[in-house]
Amino acid sequence: MSVFTKLTLSEFKLTLRDPLYVFFTLLFPLLLITILGNVPTMQETPPELGGLRVIDVYAGAALGLAIGIIGLQGMPAVLATYRERGILRRFATTPVRPTLLLAAQLTMNLATVLVSAVLVYTVAHLAFDVPIPESPLTLLLAILLNCSGAFAIGLLLAALAPTGKTANAIGTFLFFPMMFLAGLWAPRELMPEVLQRIGDFTPFAAGQDLMNGALTGQSPEWLSITVLIGYLVICGAAAVKFFRWE
Repeated sequence: MSVFTKLTLSEFKLTLRDPLYVFFTLLFPLLLITILGNVPTMQETPPELGGLRVIDVYAGAALGLAIGIIGLQGMPAVLATYRERGILRRFATTPVRPTLLLAAQLTMNLATVLVSAVLVYTVAHLAFDVPIPESPLTLLLAILLNCSGAFAIGLLLAALAPTGKTANAIGTFLFFPMMFLAGLWAPRELMPEVLQRIGDFTPFAAGQDLMNGALTGQSPEWLSITVLIGYLVICGAAAVKFFRWE
């Protein structure tokens, strides 16, 4: 077994010991879908949604919620805590480079998102007849791009925050307005035009648009792809520049 595999499995074990992480990344999106799916108005088909029901749109929003929690709150707090406690510094004195630990953390979080996606869309389809995405590859692309933008922001927060608590506080401060603009409280298509345009340039709204497009078999929105790649490049480069191992 390689060192990277051992580190990734170790990160999984540590994460699974945190009941809050498991609840908010795997169980809470399912709970959200279950509650909303039983609300009569969620079965309506507003003309703005292009033939989709409200509950169909919320399947992607629930997955975006898990991505947001991991990218803005979970991962930055963990990595900043690793640095705060000197774990990264100790790795730097061994043949195992600290970057390998970061890669293991990113891999673990991406795997968690993919598991959450399978659970959300399976439950939504079986319980509330939410259609299986017509373009699974587009959905996978949307998930990967959504994660890339969110995780890049998370790495930047981890790079700049002096402590894990500070990283979590900043991430929480960013989380709620970003999720609002992504349509967690109301579908983006039902928002005023100005809020939709602002949301177009936020990572989770761009990811939500890509996931909705995958649901209906539409071609990916190039604006959404460009926005998410932009967050990956800009925030990722800033994180590399400012990240401190100790």
